[in-house]
Amino acid sequence: MYCKLHPLQFPWTIYIAEQPVTVHAICEAVAVFTAFRYYLYLKKKQRDTLTPNRRLAIVIAAALGAVLGGRLLGAAEDIPTWMAATAPWQYFFYNKTMVGGLLGGLMGVELVKKLMGERQHSGDLFVYPLIVGICIGRVGCFSAGVYEEAYGLPTTLPWGMDLGDGLSRHPVTLYEIGFLILLAGALKTLQRRYILKQGALFKLFMIAYLAFRLGLDVIKPGWRYMAGMGSIQLACIAGLLYYTRYILQPQLLINNTDNAGKKIHLL
Repeated sequence: MYCKLHPLQFPWTIYIAEQPVTVHAICEAVAVFTAFRYYLYLKKKQRDTLTPNRRLAIVIAAALGAVLGGRLLGAAEDIPTWMAATAPWQYFFYNKTMVGGLLGGLMGVELVKKLMGERQHSGDLFVYPLIVGICIGRVGCFSAGVYEEAYGLPTTLPWGMDLGDGLSRHPVTLYEIGFLILLAGALKTLQRRYILKQGALFKLFMIAYLAFRLGLDVIKPGWRYMAGMGSIQLACIAGLLYYTRYILQPQLLINNTDNAGKKIHLL
């Protein structure tokens, strides 16, 4: 086994028995494995208020919703290319996006919870595993350069990078990793300073991530629908509208009493 990981040669590749395996593919597998193991660790460490069967149903719904939503929004990023593809279903399967996965997973979970009559919020356990998984996955996206549709527009800024096509581009995947690290720190700080309501952590994560992606995709190339916005940006707006009342009234996410029912002062 040997590696071809020259920083100026994309995609980064590892050769196993003379067969090339991209770092991108390896990172995707590691991201899923690590995120799931971290989720299981947190589930064991924290007291889960859902029964095992209901939690399992929610995890399955989240996974199926994420797969479908990620691929649907990914294919919809460029409708003309999708429609002109010689194998539309193959194009649909191989194109995916994180925003679609998150929103699809959310819809899958909400549908299953409604069918089960489950009223408890269930997303908080997923937040930090998602952050870890996305960061690892974005390392893979970066390693693919312009051979993966997760690169930025050309730029003259000093930190622009040649991702394989000779142009200095925004390294948007690195921007996203940096943002997620800062977001994790901010969420941890909020948890130390406030008593968040059940489900609040997931809502804060979704609001922050969707707002970030809405802005980030301005500096990414792609087919546009309306007002210069692509499918991911429109999906981000739809997701933010879903959380409108929490954006306008963030106090709805914070308890004003402690576990003993005593009132506390919010800073």
